[in-house]
Amino acid sequence: MSLKQSPSRVALEAAQAATRLARQVALALGDLDLSPSQYRLLLFLSEGNAAASAVAGRLAVSRPSVTALADGLEKRGLLQRKSDPADRRKVAHELTDAGRETLAAADLAVAEQITGIAAHLGADQADQALEGLALWNEALTRARGSREAQK
Repeated sequence: MSLKQSPSRVALEAAQAATRLARQVALALGDLDLSPSQYRLLLFLSEGNAAASAVAGRLAVSRPSVTALADGLEKRGLLQRKSDPADRRKVAHELTDAGRETLAAADLAVAEQITGIAAHLGADQADQALEGLALWNEALTRARGSREAQK
């Protein structure tokens, strides 16, 4: 499909699947008392420390939203804030050991949820479905890199 044409039936079904999968991710995270936004923040911080402005840009949310997310995760001991010694106005967010453990549990819960759904397909189709999601992860990572390079 050319990106300039109207979306194909397959693209529309993929869009609907993405929406339905988002709900499945939320359900999987519920047992860990995490929202999808909190999960995304933990994922981002697993790549290293980050200032609120960087987190907001990467997650495509406002800085006040990052503050609210971070407040909740900090109260649970999943992240900590550290002042920049060179500039006390800057605050970095970083995962704690408990945050890394919670992220690992969340990754597993989401993977199990998605794998369980894929199991309703034949083995080959289930593998294709999971590989397709892995490709989407790569596409999203590359798109983010492209956007960041343009700044």
